[in-house]
Amino acid sequence: MANFLIVEARFYAHLNDMLVAGAKAAIESAGHQAEVVTVPGALEIPAVIALAAETGRYDGFVAIGVVIRGETYHFEIVSNESARGIMALTLDGLAIGNGILTVEDEAQALVRADPAQKDKGGEAAKAAIALLDLRQRFGR
Repeated sequence: MANFLIVEARFYAHLNDMLVAGAKAAIESAGHQAEVVTVPGALEIPAVIALAAETGRYDGFVAIGVVIRGETYHFEIVSNESARGIMALTLDGLAIGNGILTVEDEAQALVRADPAQKDKGGEAAKAAIALLDLRQRFGR
């Protein structure tokens, strides 16, 4: 049994609830445990994953958040930099599933977050589990 940390940027609570539910369900149905920690925004997710990884208490991570395009360039910065930070940690050997939604509007987010529809939280958790399995296969 592996321990996963779900790191959620809780900006849109109703959407995050669905993403976290999907991630937890996928982790638990695979026979693993999940814990959730909340951060202020998507840009903080990679930093918290890095800090948590240093503790050695977690085998894998799931990044959860929703970034909806606004009228400013901020959307691109948050989307790109959170993904870049997560990718850098993944390349360092961490098993991370990226469930940060980057969408045009709330309607798109609802479809992707809902476990009964696209279940992107569950998909991110499954990706983290798959990466953990591969990491173990390759002896890391």
